[in-house]
Amino acid sequence: MAEVVTMLALSPTMDEGTLAEWTINEGDAVEEGEILAEVETDKATMEMESFFEGTLLKQLVSPGDAVPVGAPIAIIGEADEDISDVLAELEGGEAGGEAPTEKVAEEAAAAEPAKTAAPAEEAPRPAAQAETGRLKASPLARRMAEDEGLDLTSIQGSGPAGRIIKRDIEEALEGRGAAAEAAPEVALKAAPTPAPELPAEDIPLSQMRKTIAKRLVSVWQSTPHFTLTMDIDMAKAMAKRKEINEGLKAAEIEAKISVNDMIVKACAVALKEFPAMNVAFQGDHLKQFNEVHVGVAVAIEDGLITPTVRNTDQKGLRQISSEIRELAGRAQDKRLKPEEYSGGTFTVSNLGMFGIDHFMAVINPPQAGILACGAVKKVPVVEDGELTVGTRMKVTLSCDHRAVDGAVGAQFLQRVQRLLENPLLLMV
Repeated sequence: MAEVVTMLALSPTMDEGTLAEWTINEGDAVEEGEILAEVETDKATMEMESFFEGTLLKQLVSPGDAVPVGAPIAIIGEADEDISDVLAELEGGEAGGEAPTEKVAEEAAAAEPAKTAAPAEEAPRPAAQAETGRLKASPLARRMAEDEGLDLTSIQGSGPAGRIIKRDIEEALEGRGAAAEAAPEVALKAAPTPAPELPAEDIPLSQMRKTIAKRLVSVWQSTPHFTLTMDIDMAKAMAKRKEINEGLKAAEIEAKISVNDMIVKACAVALKEFPAMNVAFQGDHLKQFNEVHVGVAVAIEDGLITPTVRNTDQKGLRQISSEIRELAGRAQDKRLKPEEYSGGTFTVSNLGMFGIDHFMAVINPPQAGILACGAVKKVPVVEDGELTVGTRMKVTLSCDHRAVDGAVGAQFLQRVQRLLENPLLLMV
């Protein structure tokens, strides 16, 4: 029996995806779990695997097409199988504005609960436990659940036939229901105001830009921010960085420590020492993480993404530096895996390389804080009553006031300051 393949939600915030490339041609055999196509999501270009085995009988969309989550994209069945009835139903469903077949309707409803669910109740999902007793879950979901210590049998899948997918794991971790996603979409639609009638060019939004717009509106409206700003004396940190890099060069080691690497390490150490800052607001409780995973904001062509250095506090500067460079490089090519840009417990955003002195960053939910870092500059300072030249960096910590109070944020920031002003502490 022919199976209709639908566009999957390959990231927690994906509403639609752009089919970048088919990796299986019409008429070719396909195995369950085999990569069927590459899809541009709001975060990266992802590989979409097949949940069915058989022959790819029909590609319903072409490379470059933007397809809503849950919409049909292909038909898989037996070789030489007559799919005229399936195609007729699909065409009829589109004309009538309803899901084309009962199966597609089920998959679409399961794959897109956030857009249709009532605010307080999530739409029921099919059980991941099939009648055969085999738990249906994608390889990525299984890996993420194993890494996070989640019991897959306690999670309801939103993929086809109740299959547990990456989004389900994200929701289980973040505790965010459909209502949290539905509200910002309304706000996003209401936000634009008419542009003046001037000569201009309309630039279509990329999937990533759409998501950035939606999430930032949501965060700004629903998360009470407060900010703390502090100057950090970076003279010793810059001297130590120079010493380290000269040592690496002398040893013919291809590595170079940046200021950002030192900031990331300092934040990781401080988060470990102040677990009250390493938290996420979950509606009726706080989730205090036992591990420290620091995300680093990276600007790319369509927006920005935050590759995550896992267990950052346990890694040395050289390893942190190496991972950030490698992740940032693949982020530019949109080749990061979901687990490489998700799961962060805190974020560092640095615009110092652009000469920015000071800015405030918007929190990356569900994290409780983000540190915005400006440029390291020579500035006039007063030391021991004398006006002199100092090396300073201005940092601003944005906090979710539902999860973190001012004193906690201040103590955390003070610790970051002391670590950077005494960089030997980052080496031990």
